[in-house]
Formats: sequence, structure tokens, C-alpha cells
Amino acid sequence: MAKGRILFVNQEIMPFVPENERSVFGRYLPARCQELGRDIRVFMPRYSFVSERKNQLHEVIRLSGMNLIINNCDHQLIIKVGSIPAARMQVYFIDNEEYFSKSGAPLDEHGVLQADADERMLFFGRGTLEAVRKLAWQPHLVHFSGWFSSMVPFYMRRINKEDAFFKDTKTVFTISDDAFEGHFVDEMLKKMKTDGATAKDVRLFESLDYMGLCKAAITYASGVVVGSPNANPELVAFAKECKNAKFVLDYNDNQSEFFGQINRLYDVLIGSSINN
Repeated sequence: MAKGRILFVNQEIMPFVPENERSVFGRYLPARCQELGRDIRVFMPRYSFVSERKNQLHEVIRLSGMNLIINNCDHQLIIKVGSIPAARMQVYFIDNEEYFSKSGAPLDEHGVLQADADERMLFFGRGTLEAVRKLAWQPHLVHFSGWFSSMVPFYMRRINKEDAFFKDTKTVFTISDDAFEGHFVDEMLKKMKTDGATAKDVRLFESLDYMGLCKAAITYASGVVVGSPNANPELVAFAKECKNAKFVLDYNDNQSEFFGQINRLYDVLIGSSINN
């Protein structure tokens, strides 16, 4: 097996959020990869309901402090870290007082998008990659899961225009059962343009709803994992019709087998670029 460095970007990870299909996936897949000898880093948002005290989170001073410009305004990037002792696994949290510490999740209690959900999503995607770059830790593959992580490949392309840090990095996107109603405001595209969005990016994100975000992520990705038996069938069909169709992995309800299949997909995508 080609071990390699894998970056996991998840919108939910158990036990920091309640147990559900997505948070279980976010908890156990990275742990399995670590057990197999892969070098991993794991990131998620620090939603306000993720207790710093209960989870013993602390700020990583050497990674925090930079300002990210979102919608022509400076926003401080704060990186915190916690651990899952049973898995001997660290989890990095992307935090910002305005976007996360005071404001909870990007969907309200009724499942409706918060007014600034687009900026939170942009901040999370860019903030994660900037933190990884500051770590000077170049992943061979980024596995991003859920719609809230869908800006990751966009920012990888943007960063590569500056210094090609992610030039040879492959990407895998998980299609989850996490659909939301409604759509982002049109100003989101303007915010992306000020952050380097090309005409191709704008075309891909023309539909600013759940389906549009996920289809753009699928189009960018090197491979796709169907992470739920309830994943939107239109998205699954779209993935199988894309240029990366041969790297689409169907859902398997046997977790051990499924994680083994995912790791073999990693090997196919990155094996030739790793020096063991």
C-alpha cells in the first residue's frame, strides 16, 4: 500500500457533534487510515456548540493570527486543536469569532441557511488550506466531505496560482445525505470573483443551491465516494457521467469493507506519486 499524506476536511466529526451518518464517517475513516500507517490531518469548523472546555480545545498560536479577506473585509483565522483519545487522533478546528464562535452552524434550527452561510463556507475552505500551507505539510490527497466543504477545490486552484503548493494533490469528494432547502444569494459569486474565481468557476457555481455546490465539487474532484444509502441519486448519476466516472465508489453498508475500498481508491489516485 502506498501510505501517503491524507488531509480530511469534514463538516461534522463525532464526538464533537452529535452522532449521525456523516459524523461517524468523519470520525472513523481518518482513524482507519491512521491505523494503516498513513500520515493524516483532520479539519472541521468550530461551531459555537462545540464546547472548548468539554473537548479541551486549545489555540494553535503558530497557525492562528492571519487575516483572510472575505467580501473585501478582513477576518481573523483562529486555529484550535482537540483530540479523540480513543483513536489517538487530533482534530484541527477552523474558528472565527464572527462566523463560528458566536453563530452556530450554517443552517439554523429549521434547516434554513444563515444569512452569511456563503461567507462561512468560503472562510472554512480557504482557512483550512491556508492552515495546512502554514504547517508546510503537503498532502498527497484531500478528502473533503459534505456541501460545507465544497469550496476546497476552488481554493486549491486559487492557491496554486500563487505557489503551486497543491499542484500534485488529488481530491476525493463524499456525497452525503445532507441536502438543504433554498439557495445562496447571488452576491456569493461576486465574493468568489474578488477571491480569484475564473469564468469557469463562475459557470460551475452558477446554480447556488445544494445541487449546484455538490455538482461543482464533483466536477473538480479526482474521485467520488457515495457516503450514504440516501445520497441524492441525481448527484450519484452525475458523478458516474463525469470525466472521473471510473473513480466513483458506491456506498457499502459494511463499514470495514467500505473503508478498505476507500483506501484502495486512495492508492489508485496517488500511488504513483508517493515515495515510500
